[in-house]
Amino acid sequence: MSTLRGKIAGAPITWGVDGSPGWGHLMDRDRVMAEMVQVGMTATEIGPDGYLPRDHEELRSYLSPYGLKIVGGFVPAVMYRPDLIERELAHVDHASRALAAAGSEVMVLGPSSHLDGYNTSIELDEEQWATFFANLRRVQGLAADSGLKVGLHPHWGMAIEKPQHVDRLLESSDVGLCLDTGHLFLGGADPVRIARLAHDRVVHVHLKDVDAAFADRVRAGETTFKQATIDGMFTPLGRGDVDIAGVIRTLEGAGYDGWYVLEQDASLTEEPAPGAGPLADAEESLRFIESLALGS
Repeated sequence: MSTLRGKIAGAPITWGVDGSPGWGHLMDRDRVMAEMVQVGMTATEIGPDGYLPRDHEELRSYLSPYGLKIVGGFVPAVMYRPDLIERELAHVDHASRALAAAGSEVMVLGPSSHLDGYNTSIELDEEQWATFFANLRRVQGLAADSGLKVGLHPHWGMAIEKPQHVDRLLESSDVGLCLDTGHLFLGGADPVRIARLAHDRVVHVHLKDVDAAFADRVRAGETTFKQATIDGMFTPLGRGDVDIAGVIRTLEGAGYDGWYVLEQDASLTEEPAPGAGPLADAEESLRFIESLALGS
């Protein structure tokens, strides 16, 4: 695990940058990129559409002074609705081409619900499952045409949310997996079990830690996913209740050679003071990761 530190990438959401309406204060991208560099990152996901330059040449030029490269981007698509699929596939095709042009090798696929936001769980019927898997194969083909691997991202409030959804996905498809430790935990799965079961399918990792008390309230319907996130459900690594160390050790032991993206979903009410806010959380998370690399 001595090379682990060099496999950690950033994500704008760790700095509170999300495209959802009313999410909170958005930090200037120059400060966010500079703080990623300050903590020693050499790569980032692309973040919400339009936060970083859309044109790939402009994007490369913008990131060059920071020494950052693009290693992924979240692309949501509703795949179980025949009436929506052509629109969704056009979006996937455009996004995959843009990611490939930006230098990414992975597209993180969000198996979206047709409902807005992430606050409502859904269950597919058998016909919808069949449609989902047929269209998933089409998405994989579009991504492959752009030279990208697909990492499907189980996610709260999406079609693949709960442990039984993840198991069915793994049994009924050959799609790669974006293993998000926080969303798996929130959905009721054991992230270490998934890492052991599907280590050869994992192409990308999102590292999140979760406060279990908040997670219990979301599962019980006592608060929404969005509100819990705003209130601090996701914590710096090592401070929450997810076995982050177990996931990393399992994947490293299996020879995982992809990126670990530090992705602590956050919402800000104002511009943080210098050295505070997301920067301090990122530094705490990286100290935790470094402690693993040293074998402690």
